[in-house]
Amino acid sequence: MSAEIAVLGGRGKTGQAVISALDFLGADAQPLGRAELQAPVGALAGFSAAYIMAPNMHPDEPEFVSKILAAAKEAGVSRVVYHSVAAPYIPEMPHHLGKAESERLVRTSGLDWTIVQPCAYVQNFLPQLTGPEPSIVVPYNVDRLFGLIDLHDVGEIAARALLEPDLIGSTLELGGPDLVSVRDLARVASDVLDQDVQLTVISAQEWSGGAGARLEPREREWLLAMFNYYEHYGLPTGSEGAAQVLGRLPHGLSEVLVREFR
Repeated sequence: MSAEIAVLGGRGKTGQAVISALDFLGADAQPLGRAELQAPVGALAGFSAAYIMAPNMHPDEPEFVSKILAAAKEAGVSRVVYHSVAAPYIPEMPHHLGKAESERLVRTSGLDWTIVQPCAYVQNFLPQLTGPEPSIVVPYNVDRLFGLIDLHDVGEIAARALLEPDLIGSTLELGGPDLVSVRDLARVASDVLDQDVQLTVISAQEWSGGAGARLEPREREWLLAMFNYYEHYGLPTGSEGAAQVLGRLPHGLSEVLVREFR
C-alpha cells in the first residue's frame, strides 16, 4: 500500500504517532509544520490526502481549517481527516467550539472527509509520573469520568482513516476501553511503578499562579474554562468507535503505562 499523505503538525507527539502508524501500514507520509504552511497550496501540492490538525489552543481554528481546506482543494488533495475533539459542541469550552465549527467546514468542503474526536491521551499525564517522586496534580475533581485513550491507538485510527475507503464520511468518537477517573489513573500508575503516586487537587487560582502563569491570557482563560467543565462533568467518551476501526479494544490504562515505562 502506498500513499502520499501530508500530516499537518506532524512533528508534534500526535503527528508523530500518525506518521509512525502510516509508515507501519506502508504509506508515504510527510510532516508539514508552521513554516511550510506559510504557503499552504505549495506545501500541499503532490499529496493525495492530508491529516488536518491545528496547533493546540489555536485562537481561531475555523479560520485555520478554512484556509487549509481551500489550499487542499487548489493543490489537488482529494481526502482529508480532521483532528477534532470528543464532545466538540460545548459552549463552556471555547476551544471545543472552534473544533465544532471546523467540523462543519470539513463536512461542507466538497472533499472526501473523516473526522476523529479523541478524548485526552493517557500520555498527557506522563510528565508528572516521570521522576523519582511521581505525582499527579490537577485543578479539578479527580473522581469525574473520562475516556482517556492511548495516543498510539489514536495514531493508528487516524492512519486507517486516511487509507481505508470505508471510513470516508465517518465521525469517530475515540475513547479508551473504560471510563476512568484521575484517581483511577493514579492507582494504576502506583501499581505499574510499584510506588505510591501522590494525587493532589489544587484550586484554579493556584494553577493560574503556577503553571498557568506562563501562558498568555487568552490560553489561560480557555484552559480555566476547560478545568471548570471537567470539575463538574469530566469528559466521558465511548470506546466503540475506536474498537470498530482497530478491530480490537483500545489499550487500557495499565497496558499503556506498562508500555510507556518499559
